Amino acid sequence: MPEPAAALLRPPRHRVDPRARRWWTLQALVALSGPMLLVALTMTVLSLLFFPGALPWLGPLLLVVLVVPAVSYLVVMPRWRYAVHAWELGEQAVYAAGGWFWQKRRIAPLSRVQTVDTVRGPLQRRYGLATVTVTTASTAGDIKIAGLSHADAEELSRRIGEAAQAVPGDAA
Repeated sequence: MPEPAAALLRPPRHRVDPRARRWWTLQALVALSGPMLLVALTMTVLSLLFFPGALPWLGPLLLVVLVVPAVSYLVVMPRWRYAVHAWELGEQAVYAAGGWFWQKRRIAPLSRVQTVDTVRGPLQRRYGLATVTVTTASTAGDIKIAGLSHADAEELSRRIGEAAQAVPGDAA
């Protein structure tokens, strides 16, 4: 007897705010790409000043090891994350998809919701964004919906809180 076909999980309906791409780009610049490019520039300048004979082999090495990966990450990661990040609030569950290289989809029943938090870091405030964190009675961890506009985050937090109270469950 043939195995039944596995049910496919459709992507969540709502995209994050387009400004999230700029936020993720700035995060990449501050956390990874910027330091890598700074190291490459510093090594190039030091080589020019003190070891000019090393530049023919050091230049290509820096380009391959630091510059190309830093610029690639800076350009590719925000676009890729934006294509993946989405969310949806149904009558019975919260559904979120996220990540970029390691992609993750989580569905949490509203009956298991314990708390809903809205977080706005300094870079998020700069772009008018926020992250909604839904804590559930689960060992799998929180559901984070990052890159929402501040107004959408506040509205989503309110709606999840109301929906969780309306659904009888075991998280109360």
